[in-house]
Amino acid sequence: MLIRPARAALVMVVLAALAGCASVPEGARDPRDPWQPYNRAMFKFNTDFDNAFMKPAAQAYQAVTPQPVDEGVTNFFNNVADARSAVNNVLQFKLSRAGSDVGRVFINSTVGVGGFFDVATNVGLPSYKEDFGQTLGYWGIGDGPYFVMPILGPSSVRDTVGFAGDIAVDPFFSISEEEIYWGFVALRIVDRRADLLTAGELVDEAAIDRYAFIRDAYLQRRRILVHDGNPPEDEDDPVMWEDVPPPEL
Repeated sequence: MLIRPARAALVMVVLAALAGCASVPEGARDPRDPWQPYNRAMFKFNTDFDNAFMKPAAQAYQAVTPQPVDEGVTNFFNNVADARSAVNNVLQFKLSRAGSDVGRVFINSTVGVGGFFDVATNVGLPSYKEDFGQTLGYWGIGDGPYFVMPILGPSSVRDTVGFAGDIAVDPFFSISEEEIYWGFVALRIVDRRADLLTAGELVDEAAIDRYAFIRDAYLQRRRILVHDGNPPEDEDDPVMWEDVPPPEL
């Protein structure tokens, strides 16, 4: 099982090395984004990869999958995310939310036929979807520099660390059969990308600088999520990251 994170780390290092450097447009510098040359290069790589592989796969999946089945697959993976959310809510001492997450997993896994149907929402149990990056933010760890992950897209130093924590508590991580594990991973990624097809088209139409638009939207959304929808008006990064070196190119 330990080989999976090692493979992922190796892929990230190799892709980062291949990405090269990109120039930063005049006036586009942002103090939250000190690694912008690397990030823009990786963003371009991710966009090209998405256009060549992920978007066509998502369009094909959407074309051949009946809507009720597509919704059921999304509900199934959301049910798995609720289990991970319960762990993070416990780590944040949000016990009522953790109880709601556990209740959602129980109801959707039983009455909802393994999570295929979202019965819990219909009975009034909200979905919180807390992740380990939010948990780190709850305990005072700042975002750190904005960071575009290979293939996976927008992140930050804190959320990249949190992503590793989410993998560790993901129920699928306990699956020992490699074929089954990667099959679930591929299905989750394609289903997720299919759900974002319309949003991607809206971003393409609305954004003059697509990179900056996605970066700003990501950082704003993460700030809102960390503060449970009520971020302070003026917040300094609790942890100073100036000495963190940029990724090697």
